[in-house]
Amino acid sequence: MSQNDVIFKGHPQGLSTLFFSEMWERFCYYGMRTLLTLYLVKSLLKGDAEASLMYGAYTALVYAAPVLGGRMADKFLGYRYAILLGAVLMSIGEFMILGGDESWLLIGMGAIIVGNGYFKANISTIVGKLYGDGDGRRDSGFTIFYIGINVGAALATSVVAYVGETYGFDKGFGLAGIGMMAGALIFWSGRKNYAAAPGLDFREEGLKKVAGPLNMIHLITIGSILLIPVCYLLISKNTFVMNLEGTPFAGLVDNPSEFNFPLMMILLCSLFFYVAFSLIRAGAKEGKVWRDRMIALVIFMVINVVFWACFEQAGTSLTLFADRNVSRDILGWTMPASMTQFFNPLFIIIFGTIFSVMWVKLDKMGKNPSIPIKFALGIFQLGLGFLVTIIGAQMATEYMVPLLTLVFLYLLHTTGELFLSPIGLSMVTKLSPKSMAGTAMGGWFLSFAIANYVAGGIATLTGGHGDDGVALTLAEGLDKYTSVFSNLGFVLIGFSVLIVILSKPLNKLMHGVV
Repeated sequence: MSQNDVIFKGHPQGLSTLFFSEMWERFCYYGMRTLLTLYLVKSLLKGDAEASLMYGAYTALVYAAPVLGGRMADKFLGYRYAILLGAVLMSIGEFMILGGDESWLLIGMGAIIVGNGYFKANISTIVGKLYGDGDGRRDSGFTIFYIGINVGAALATSVVAYVGETYGFDKGFGLAGIGMMAGALIFWSGRKNYAAAPGLDFREEGLKKVAGPLNMIHLITIGSILLIPVCYLLISKNTFVMNLEGTPFAGLVDNPSEFNFPLMMILLCSLFFYVAFSLIRAGAKEGKVWRDRMIALVIFMVINVVFWACFEQAGTSLTLFADRNVSRDILGWTMPASMTQFFNPLFIIIFGTIFSVMWVKLDKMGKNPSIPIKFALGIFQLGLGFLVTIIGAQMATEYMVPLLTLVFLYLLHTTGELFLSPIGLSMVTKLSPKSMAGTAMGGWFLSFAIANYVAGGIATLTGGHGDDGVALTLAEGLDKYTSVFSNLGFVLIGFSVLIVILSKPLNKLMHGVV
């Protein structure tokens, strides 16, 4: 029996194809993401704060795009074409970055954003549709799928990170693009394996002619390309300066003549309220049970924002912390700073199968924790991970903390992630009516979008410069990083306790979904 047979035993055949397709898509995305902050700081000479905000805007748009991608697939495109369109756009985006300057970077980022919007939400939706209602294998299946995500992430944060920092960032970005092409090929060549999943084909609405020979599918494809320059502008101008002098708001800010208006945050929050209202309204049309479930889903979206806003420090503040204040020497070899992100997917791969089996066994024993309790335990472990930096600071030599600090931090972050993230994906498919599964999944990824933009803002608090713009010494930098990380840890632990207190009302809103 092959290793694949062991991993996918007892699950639908399509899970294997989707696993490897998503694995290479994540290789592409994480390959670019793992290098991005260092590329902005070291090659494009951006300051820490500007790089963090650009990174936050980019990753926010990556996760906001599935709101549109899921909706377009549900109503017009069908899941198969949407995923293939996304794969092509992401591949093109990675190779555009090879242009070598900021403009090509931003255009490439725009293509990756739009492509990810089609790929990410819809492939997760197909996984959910491989299982019938009440199928106890669903949580296990999503956890296996999540392992695929992290095999790709592990390859990206080791191979792409090493190649990018050792041989040039352009080589790393090019390698990521090749990975995306592999994912598209696997998804297309294995299409018979997941053919039984409903919703794959073009929708009737999508095939209707609307402009001469062009149907909605043609127009959506063209419109998707036109969205790339919009993303360019949103990343490069994610805030704009307003003069509030002489207005009633002047006394509310430190510098009213040059107030940075958070355009991206306003757009994301407005979209969140619209999606939340749409989900609850659509659920209400299905009856009281579905309305309550949609309310519960919106609450879990808010919880998800808190978790990922802190977790996503990995690509910004934690990577810069590794670059400046972590001793990365291993037997005479210095690990590149970006490679420290490898610990998270490595631990996912190690523990993912264990968690997958654990949920099934706990379910059979009748002791499987409720979804709110799983979320609370995940956030509690995330908080503990940040508190590890306090211990690391006490063990620092010449203001460089041991590499084990990040090892244990990422270990706790990873176990926390396994309590929350794959369970969240499965939860969305359980709580949402079949008619709006893609839209609900898009809404779920919108919560990641807000979290990633907030994460960029949090990262600016840890920058390597003081309020006066002067670069911090190693000692000052370590103190600043440790202070911010420990405060995050204590806040997260408090928030986890609050979720435990609210778990019973949340379970009531879910009407039996576990």
